[in-house]
Amino acid sequence: MSYQALYRKWRPQVFADVKGQDHIVKTLQNQIGSGRIGHAYLFCGTRGTGKTTVAKILARAVNCEHPVDGSPCGECPSCKQILAGTSLNVVEIDAASNNGVENIREIREQVQYPPTEGKYRVYIIDEVHMLSTGAFNALLKTLEEPPSYVIFILATTEVHKIPITVLSRCQRYDFRRITLDTITARLKELTEAENMPVEDKALRYVAKAGDGSMRDALSLLDQCAAFHFGETLTYEHVLDVLGAVDNSVFRDLFHAIRENRTKDCILKLEEMVVQGRELSQFVVDFIWFLRNLLLLRTADDAEDLLDMSEDNLTQLREDAALVDENTLMRYIRVFSELSNQIRFANQKRVLIELAFIKLTKPEMEQSMDSVLERLEKLERMVEEMSAGGYVPVQTAGMDGDPMINAGQQIPPQAYAQPVYSGAGAPGNGMVPSGQPAQNPADMQNQQGAVQNYEPRTVSLPKAQLEDLNMIRNEWGKIVRDMGMSIRPSFRETVVEPAGDSCLCIVFNDPMNFAIGSRPSVLGDLERYVEQKYGKSLYFKSRVRESGERMDTRYISDDELRENIHMDITIED
Repeated sequence: MSYQALYRKWRPQVFADVKGQDHIVKTLQNQIGSGRIGHAYLFCGTRGTGKTTVAKILARAVNCEHPVDGSPCGECPSCKQILAGTSLNVVEIDAASNNGVENIREIREQVQYPPTEGKYRVYIIDEVHMLSTGAFNALLKTLEEPPSYVIFILATTEVHKIPITVLSRCQRYDFRRITLDTITARLKELTEAENMPVEDKALRYVAKAGDGSMRDALSLLDQCAAFHFGETLTYEHVLDVLGAVDNSVFRDLFHAIRENRTKDCILKLEEMVVQGRELSQFVVDFIWFLRNLLLLRTADDAEDLLDMSEDNLTQLREDAALVDENTLMRYIRVFSELSNQIRFANQKRVLIELAFIKLTKPEMEQSMDSVLERLEKLERMVEEMSAGGYVPVQTAGMDGDPMINAGQQIPPQAYAQPVYSGAGAPGNGMVPSGQPAQNPADMQNQQGAVQNYEPRTVSLPKAQLEDLNMIRNEWGKIVRDMGMSIRPSFRETVVEPAGDSCLCIVFNDPMNFAIGSRPSVLGDLERYVEQKYGKSLYFKSRVRESGERMDTRYISDDELRENIHMDITIED
């Protein structure tokens, strides 16, 4: 006997063998057991989920002489004839090649004659959406009022193409995609029955590649087993046969993108091409990798949504901590657009290379999320340089974007009070223009007016000063973590004391004040500070008055006693 494909050899013969469609199987078994059998059924759902299989089991069950729990016994003459394909009571029609009006007329003529043996004549019309409009119209009357011994079972993958007049005459059953665990368990059961040695990790990847289709998963398993016949089927073997990419490659690419290493991305892609990996599948899998990172960043208990080992989860958490949500959404957007383009492209490799260049060089894009990512990178550069005790000078580039001149450094003592300007480092005091603040006396000297300048000094209780310094030092990071949507409104803001456990945000621009002073924004800010720093602080806001100086120095009472010779202003 010639070899039979796994999905044909192990096709379910009774309802109990059907996996992943319990809601349909139970309903049909109850109908058969109670004798409440319908005259027309519509089975719809994606490929390989069991529509035709269940239709054949139902055809045998309604004609079975000794059904067992609504399933065919498989022993009676009727079951054997239908299973062998020799019964005249069950007719299978492929609507893709028999979609004309004349084909439906033949059915209408045949249904006039009752079955010579058995109870029902069953017509299984597969891919019924392929019928022409005339054929559907010819089927309507027979479908609505067939003889009592006739059952129609229509199967389709594209239910939206079925006329509503046909839908209303059928009992509709939607076949769901089969879950990964269900497919994996079924594959393990079959490989044990076939005495096929295989790794669990390999089975799980094959099940995942089946994308909810049991038939696809069995076909892929058949293919992998044939390529490595007589060997234990390993995870690496499956990757080789399916042209898939291991997760380690995705991690390497992700880190290369984050560090703007365009060349490394291109070389890694070259390596995959040489290995014969399927580029379209690589794009889909990389989108899923990014999606998992985004879930870990945004969803509570996201681990329950990710089907992977604890080791992989640990690595994924480390990667997710390196990037913010908006950047991940940009990555997913670029690769989703690529996924739509690549299916019809002749030069898939070139399109993927362009996508990597977009991700590693956001200045090439003009979209809002790429601009925000560029700001994020500038902020990281400023923070890294500030950690060494120096703050870089910012200048405006040719396109108006701030550029970092890493060669020029100014001691932090030259800066005024901390002001968050959208790209400034927390605690180091960028002024609104993005330029380093000069000593006010030097500014007056540059204008030709010599003037002695002394900033105002205010004494605060120690606890209030500690709260103020903590928030000022972390202000840039706090605003960034609060989200991209509110960040622009907090440009050129200063935090000042406003009483016990209370701080006031001073806005330089009235329009930014209107956005940033909303109760919802301030409430989110208070909750973030309490969760992140364990401090219950209350935030107020106001607009900076015209001509108001924002260079007040705040010291503790102890410092006041040590510097009593200074011009001190006491505040409650």
